[in-house]
Amino acid sequence: MTSVISKCGCTAKLSEADVMVKEGIRDIIIANQIVGPDKITRLCNLEKIAEIKVCVDNSQNVRDISQIATSLDVEIGVLIEVNTSSNRAGVRNPDEAVNLAKLINKLTGIRLDGVMSHQHLAEYVDHEHRILTGKKYIQICLDVKNAIEAEGIPVNYVSSGETFSYDTAAQMTGVNDAQGGSYALMCTRSSYMKEFTIANKVLGTIISTPKPGIAIGDIGSLAFSLPLGMMPEVEDMADVKVEKITEYHTVLKTTNQFTLNVGDKFKLLPYYQDLMINRWDQFVAIRDEAVDMVLEIPGRGCYH
Repeated sequence: MTSVISKCGCTAKLSEADVMVKEGIRDIIIANQIVGPDKITRLCNLEKIAEIKVCVDNSQNVRDISQIATSLDVEIGVLIEVNTSSNRAGVRNPDEAVNLAKLINKLTGIRLDGVMSHQHLAEYVDHEHRILTGKKYIQICLDVKNAIEAEGIPVNYVSSGETFSYDTAAQMTGVNDAQGGSYALMCTRSSYMKEFTIANKVLGTIISTPKPGIAIGDIGSLAFSLPLGMMPEVEDMADVKVEKITEYHTVLKTTNQFTLNVGDKFKLLPYYQDLMINRWDQFVAIRDEAVDMVLEIPGRGCYH
């Protein structure tokens, strides 16, 4: 049996949700905890014009949301976050989730909508390994759902799955929301997902050729992202590698007789697209080597 996957916006921050609501999106999951009276008040005010779901894993945070939501005459839907592989936020076992669900059911201004987990594939081995890893982690989330429902508390919403397990999530009974996001633009880190291609590219120009085999480009770390020091790839230039990136420059090294000249263009493909997206105020969309549109990125920089 396959799951019915819902369609809604997903953000990591309240400030990003605020941007989505202003742009007309009316169903949003904030896949993170919102803590503190100022932020919770902002969350409740968003609920007045959109359906907002937020993640919780802490009883005090649940009580704070309940108190402020009740005072503002709104009801906030919450998802209990379940830790599976990332070892960040999230309850660590079904008993924690059951106790939290019971507390939520007792409070006003808050309702239990479901459970949520988000995981990663630490190492890609092969297709079967990818599928089995996704099933293993998502099942942890489903086990929490089942434990809560065994106490007579309904769990209507299970949000899990990501780009590496989007197809797995769709086949697991009970999952009705997949959080895949990298597929939209992609990056070399997820290049094993052959059904998607990389659209997220940065165009640069060679500005110096100081010696044979070395060329300097005008893309720097301020315009790119280098998580864990992982270098980007140069598109369609197998003999050219990125040796180093400084704030304003890329050092390219040719490994063969291929020569880059001042004024030549090159494209860098990011290792990890999530950080790359946040570098730019606009995306220039190219179709058939011509500018098709320019997209504003109003959510950029919404860290807090």
